[in-house]
Amino acid sequence: MSRIGKKPVTIPGGVTATTDEGTLTVKGPKGTLTMAMLGDVIYKVGEAEILVTPVGPTQQARSAWGLQRTMVQNLVTGVTEGFTKVLEITGVGYRAAAQGKNLRLQLGYSHDVNFPVPEGIEIKTPDANTVEISGIDKQQVGQVAAEIRRWRKPEPYKGKGIKYRGEYIYRKEGKKK
Repeated sequence: MSRIGKKPVTIPGGVTATTDEGTLTVKGPKGTLTMAMLGDVIYKVGEAEILVTPVGPTQQARSAWGLQRTMVQNLVTGVTEGFTKVLEITGVGYRAAAQGKNLRLQLGYSHDVNFPVPEGIEIKTPDANTVEISGIDKQQVGQVAAEIRRWRKPEPYKGKGIKYRGEYIYRKEGKKK
């Protein structure tokens, strides 16, 4: 039995959830999100909660049960609160600046990196060494953060690079004479 899957997803006020032809649609104050429903899981939409249950005792249905419940919870959280990831840039001369629909990164290359901001994502730079990525789709926010981080991953000797806020970089000792 899935401990996560057994819990119902509560629907707060101002949020509506509907099922139609294999898709679950959640509408809230921040926007609308849709998700394709699996055939191995049953989605019961009530007045104040969504209940996710497996179709039968098969391995595939029990495997998808907890995951699908978490994905439904992410839809509800996204349309009410949204998701945010914060990146920190460390290094001499490394900086970022949000310019309209682009994020301009100076990361020690011979050129600046211009990262186009996708639709549905908002990027802010409170200072030159911090990038805040926010949106209603958790997967898209995480993907954009990973793509920005990929330009200069943190290295273990000096700690230079782009890291997530709260991420610990294991530091190595340098070469000895």
